Amino acid sequence: MENTLNTRLLLTLLAILGTGCQIEHVAAVASDGLSQRSDQAAQSEPGLVIENDGELPETYPRANYEVRFRAHGGVPVLHWTLEKGALPPGIKLEDDGLLHGEPQRTGEFQFIVSVRDGSQQAVQKGFLLRVLSALSLNWKTAAHVDGNRIEGSVEVTNTTADDMDLTFIVMAVPGNGRATAIGYQHFLLRRGTIAKELPFGEKLPRGGYMVHVDAVGEVAAKNLIYRDRMQTPKALQVMVGP
Repeated sequence: MENTLNTRLLLTLLAILGTGCQIEHVAAVASDGLSQRSDQAAQSEPGLVIENDGELPETYPRANYEVRFRAHGGVPVLHWTLEKGALPPGIKLEDDGLLHGEPQRTGEFQFIVSVRDGSQQAVQKGFLLRVLSALSLNWKTAAHVDGNRIEGSVEVTNTTADDMDLTFIVMAVPGNGRATAIGYQHFLLRRGTIAKELPFGEKLPRGGYMVHVDAVGEVAAKNLIYRDRMQTPKALQVMVGP
């Protein structure tokens, strides 16, 4: 009888000890699982990333420009600043990420923008903004003397998305300042026109002349005016004539 009781007591103690080990094992596994899930959650938490491409949309002098910088991840609210470099004159960056204004001159402008979130996490990204010449003139045939004439031709380009009302004039200016028009055209210069040739030429009295070429394009619907001009590097001498 005593042996039977001892055997039952031993079995009971082993069962209790075994259950305890299992409980501790389950608790350890659960603890490890929570730790792993916590680590995974920390790793999957989204970081702050600026979405805009590094090359911003191009624009033109005195044209209205507006681009909004965007980012994902991080903690609201986002604050944007110009970190390095320079914006085109006439363009500014607001705290909420709005880049806007009317650029005043052509050029390629490189700068770095920074965004900071509510947890003070910050990231930076470099950008390039090109301000193109909307209306441009180039010599096709440089102004030159042919007998008693000064003549030549230019190429005019409209890189904007708008048709423009173009006035083109060429003046020959002698030493006394009494200019003579040797070329004039007024027409609608279609958007996207590249290197349209505009000839000029006229007979002139003997003497030396600086040649000035001017083009003015107007987009009345947007209240925009574009200009470009050229001139000869030195006076051209007409040696034939009165």
